[in-house]
Amino acid sequence: MKKFITTIKNIFAIDDLRVRILNTLGFIAIFRLGSYVVLPGIDPNQLKANTEGIFGLLDTFLGGAFSNASIFALGIMPYISASIVLQLLTIAVPYFQKMQKEGESGRKKINQITRVLTIIITLAQAVGFVATINSEAIVVNTTLFTISSMIVLTSGTIFCMWLGERITDKGIGNGISMLIMIGIISRFPGAIVAEALSKELNGALLFIFELIVLFFVVMSVVMLTQAIRRIPVQYAKQVGGSSLYSGQRQFIPLKVNAAGVMPIIFAQSLMFLPSMIASIWADSNETASYIGATFSDFTSWQYNVVFGLMILVFTYFYTAITVNPNQIADDLKRSGGFVPGVKPGRATSEYIDNILTKITLPGAIYLALVAIFPAIAMLFGVTREFAQFYGGTSLIIMVGVVLDTLQQIESYLLMRHYDGMMKSGKLRGRTENIAMVS
Repeated sequence: MKKFITTIKNIFAIDDLRVRILNTLGFIAIFRLGSYVVLPGIDPNQLKANTEGIFGLLDTFLGGAFSNASIFALGIMPYISASIVLQLLTIAVPYFQKMQKEGESGRKKINQITRVLTIIITLAQAVGFVATINSEAIVVNTTLFTISSMIVLTSGTIFCMWLGERITDKGIGNGISMLIMIGIISRFPGAIVAEALSKELNGALLFIFELIVLFFVVMSVVMLTQAIRRIPVQYAKQVGGSSLYSGQRQFIPLKVNAAGVMPIIFAQSLMFLPSMIASIWADSNETASYIGATFSDFTSWQYNVVFGLMILVFTYFYTAITVNPNQIADDLKRSGGFVPGVKPGRATSEYIDNILTKITLPGAIYLALVAIFPAIAMLFGVTREFAQFYGGTSLIIMVGVVLDTLQQIESYLLMRHYDGMMKSGKLRGRTENIAMVS
């Protein structure tokens, strides 16, 4: 406890870090306040009765802004969608590949295209959102509501995007990820209170057991996020003036979960299709009706088996398009590095690819287990609101953002010669001697 208090004092003793933390808290406060500002033309008293169904789909990431029909109802999600599209294009389309290799100017062009695509996606999603709530029971004036809401929702998303960029520049951590995490974690106090109240007096012991299980689940996700496989790299000896410098020994860190949360997002986006397609023939066909009912229930074993298998497939797919062994091998060869016992070039690429294939399997399996764990928790009596923190996209995003933010804070402490946030002086997963291979 004494070390914790000392660390907090050290954090606020650094002027730049203190200002960045306060800026981050200020931007987050603005973001949360905006999630309670209702769209013009909506009767808030009638809105409370319409917070189920479609309104709950995006609330996980938006902290209630979607069900509140606020000016931030679409939040930062259109920007995330646009970023994913551009990321895939930079892998598959030569024009965007060339743009990405142009350095700073290329990144500026990609960012500009991402913002334009964000506006287009926001306008499209705003039409669907307005159609969802455009009823006489909620909307005061349906004539002006559609036009004004599309403008306000688009402006709200652009403002959220601006807030995220300001957090990145003036605050601490990645701004866009920070806003998503705040939206998720803002629901945690209410979820834990609802879970506690749902237990009877003799269920206090069960509630404590649930908290213990949650703790170990979070710790396991931290391990999954930080786990790496180190490939040793040796650099050739270099001559500097009249001196001969021995080759440096470094390593390439390959993440066990290189795909991050993206496989779960891809799989979730496709899991809506079976029930949607089956609903077309549900009235006239018993099989279609059964499929629709089964895949509408995310606690059913059929849903979770298909969901888990899709995550396995998407993990390998996304890892393959984001980690390029050929490029890593070429970069090593150009910089004079080599893997001991492996020939440079093609042999190194095959060696890295073989290791990546092996470590991706356990990472993909555990990622699938994390994704279906909320459904398992619900089967054991955990409320739906609290169960979402037992795994899935929510937990992985929260853990990733918190670890990234803590690493940035620790770097400030170590630069000012303070002790780090851990006894070892560095967070697990951080390394000082990593081969910088892009």
